[in-house]
Amino acid sequence: MNAKGKVIKYGDNVDTDVIIPARYLNTSDPAELASHCMEDLDDKFTSRVQKGDVMVAGKNFGCGSSREHAPISIKASGISCVIAETFARIFYRNAINIGLPIIECPEAAIDISDGDEVEVDFDNGSIKNLTTGKTYQGQPFPEFMQEIISADGLINYIKQAK
Repeated sequence: MNAKGKVIKYGDNVDTDVIIPARYLNTSDPAELASHCMEDLDDKFTSRVQKGDVMVAGKNFGCGSSREHAPISIKASGISCVIAETFARIFYRNAINIGLPIIECPEAAIDISDGDEVEVDFDNGSIKNLTTGKTYQGQPFPEFMQEIISADGLINYIKQAK
């Protein structure tokens, strides 16, 4: 399982309120949520994100409320993977449950720049910055977590297991 795309980078403590503002939580429609993703932090996000792009952030990404709308809006916007120094635990769990690949790698999150192109190999946790040629080692997903993400989330994974 791989992801490859252009980087859109943010800083530390990106909370779920700026990933998807609470005023849009009257829907669970992924396309509607994606149309407002990151708008309180970056009003140009929806116009510049392309399918397959990779979001990179600092420490404690996804802190705040436990709303699963946050990873849904990121995934529906076209982001193929989020790389961060660290994730808030509930965001980490929600991301896996809805099938959004994420990977913690402090060195990569600090070193990679906005606009770089990166490739992530989830089988071994490697991250390659195709712009600079540097490689980083993140924590690979255990096989069962890769299966959940490959199934497009926990619900589909359980349906397939029946």
